[in-house]
Amino acid sequence: MYVSKLALDHFRSWSSCVFDFSPKINILLGSNGLGKTNIVESLEVISTGTSHRVSSLTPLIEINHNCATIRANIKDFNNTFNSNTLDSSNDLDETTFELSINLKGANRARINGKKSLYMKDIVGLVPCVSFTPRDQNLIVSDPTVRRTFIDQAGALLIPNYLPILQEYNHIAKQRSALLKSLSNNYSPNSMNNYNTVSDLEVWTAKFIETGIILTKLRKQIIELLNNVFSNIVKHLSNSSNFASIEYNPSFSEIDFSENDFEENNDNSIRLAISEHFQRIYNGEVARGYNLIGPHRDDFTILLNNYNAKEFASNGESWTLALALKMALFKSLEKKNGKKPIVILDDVFAQLDEFRRKQILEFAKNQDQVFITVASLSDIPKDKSVLENSIIDVSKIAKDQNEDDSKSLENNIDINHKILLENIVNSRKNSVDYIENNQNKSTDLGDIR
Repeated sequence: MYVSKLALDHFRSWSSCVFDFSPKINILLGSNGLGKTNIVESLEVISTGTSHRVSSLTPLIEINHNCATIRANIKDFNNTFNSNTLDSSNDLDETTFELSINLKGANRARINGKKSLYMKDIVGLVPCVSFTPRDQNLIVSDPTVRRTFIDQAGALLIPNYLPILQEYNHIAKQRSALLKSLSNNYSPNSMNNYNTVSDLEVWTAKFIETGIILTKLRKQIIELLNNVFSNIVKHLSNSSNFASIEYNPSFSEIDFSENDFEENNDNSIRLAISEHFQRIYNGEVARGYNLIGPHRDDFTILLNNYNAKEFASNGESWTLALALKMALFKSLEKKNGKKPIVILDDVFAQLDEFRRKQILEFAKNQDQVFITVASLSDIPKDKSVLENSIIDVSKIAKDQNEDDSKSLENNIDINHKILLENIVNSRKNSVDYIENNQNKSTDLGDIR
């Protein structure tokens, strides 16, 4: 499976462009600021429904436009997956995925131009793993970065993960709004507060129920990654270092070591979490937001049983981050029986020579790969890589700008022509009006 063609309309810096890709290695060459990353970001969005660069998809829409559209032609798609989303009668060797990101309203998708779908219906169908300069933040930065990663991994690895996450986020937002309302308008004897507290109890029950499900799914994701993570670290570092991923759920009442996530323990878990909410009720009302829940989850990378965030060197942090992404790649390959699409976004300029060669060897052994670079010298000299398809992003961006300029000139010419026509018509109408009035005056004189 590979992307043969990509069309972008009003996506980031690309007003309207079409790209043709090789089934193997594609090198996107161009100086910084031309939109190389925007191209591969669109593939990430088609794959996961999210972007590692932004928390929502709205910034992906070109300024002064209401919608961005991504269209990707996928070769040999039906040979890769069996999906209920696809028409089983479709026997084409090329499948077109279309995603519309809307400024207002829900984002929509289509497959082969057929019925409109929700974005979540196509997430995970085109698996893609990206390696970026920001990956080191998975080790050294705050929990938000790691939650984004685990959510992207979940969308690719576990069916229905994204709908559960969306449902949880909706419930969390509603519950937070009620807490904020109580915080701003608290009065012990107010009937309005009584109704708000009653609503809060209902939403808290939903929050706990969905939060437990989401926590279980995240535990599954961590286990899948852990199965291959340590061996990848050993290979990359050429050492006997032991590494692991430790899940830190906000719902600490779920003790995975005790198999609390089994179905028969759900009631005791719900009760324990409910009691926790009762204990922190005053604190939540005072602050006006949810103090616990999966939106505060985190995971820790351990290197020889030490927290890598605190003890790993800069080089070790890079190795662990690469290993984490490779663990996702391997997990997807095992799940689907096919290799995911690989994106290497400006990573070579950030790595030392040893790691550059490592990741290049990894890329050479994959199916379709996208590499973005400002200069070919950033890539370690390798004839088998440099002989692949090189896409001159500078030229494409220049052509787009020229087309935009011509379009603007044409619009100006058209508007200028319309303006002149309006002036001529206005003057003609004025002359006709004067002549008509003069004729009427002459007629009245004859009558008198």
